[in-house]
Amino acid sequence: MTTSPSTPPPPPPQATTPPHELPESLRGGVLVLLEGVRVRAARAEVFRPVNLSPSLLRLTCPAANSAEPAEFRLDVQPDRAGQPRVWVSLVTANRWLSQSIEADLVHTGDKIGELLDEELADQDYDVKSAALRGLKTTFEHFRSEPPFKLFTFRSALPFTVELANEASSIELASQWLLAYEACFRRLGDMDAGQEEE
Repeated sequence: MTTSPSTPPPPPPQATTPPHELPESLRGGVLVLLEGVRVRAARAEVFRPVNLSPSLLRLTCPAANSAEPAEFRLDVQPDRAGQPRVWVSLVTANRWLSQSIEADLVHTGDKIGELLDEELADQDYDVKSAALRGLKTTFEHFRSEPPFKLFTFRSALPFTVELANEASSIELASQWLLAYEACFRRLGDMDAGQEEE
């Protein structure tokens, strides 16, 4: 089935889950974190215009050249034990885009954890020191539950929500967000604009 050129693009991905309930004292610290990272993300000029949503406790950074709508996020969500964590993620509602990333990884034999480590090192994140402290680079890949059904790649950041407003946490979150962008930009059809040039 073909689509006419006048067909509007699909809407961007929506929230994976409602924002995690946090005490007001912690919400303030998370907002300090998100605002600090927002400034750095905008300065990097690798995303479309970034958006900070205080009500969702979410920083949204749309991918600049992906073939289908996708966005990088920094937000607070519960981990498997139900504890609030700060996560960096790539989300898309488009199955084809997610599969293009997976196909690239299968074809090259690369592991996302190793690719992320390379990009984190390029952001001056000390991967070896973190690993020695038990902070190995990990990620999750899943499709969120209805009604959103978003294909999600995400990693929990290596600090607690209580430390979100620390300068070191803002630096770490910025490094992880930019490393996620650099890692995934090279995979699948995340950089379709480059191919057309």
